[in-house]
Amino acid sequence: MHYMLIYDLVPDYLERRGAFRNEHLKLAWKAEGIVLAGALSEPTDRALFLFEGDSPEAAKRFANDDPYVKNGLVTKWEVRPWTTVVGAMASNPVRP
Repeated sequence: MHYMLIYDLVPDYLERRGAFRNEHLKLAWKAEGIVLAGALSEPTDRALFLFEGDSPEAAKRFANDDPYVKNGLVTKWEVRPWTTVVGAMASNPVRP
């Protein structure tokens, strides 16, 4: 099953992230279940993390431990199940 961790970012995220970026990236590279992650750009107002696993718990643990969250760079976060149906990595492939 796939889960999306969605961050809403502060307006000055790009200016503030430098102080916490190495710690954030270390956590992300070690995190259980992360498939892909990164910030959206133009504007940089959200970040998305694709997790794969049996439950959303790994995504929630990551967010709770993330220095970006702990230091106020994230205004809100949520984890949502994502029913992937097309593509090589789809967890619920549906073919015509």
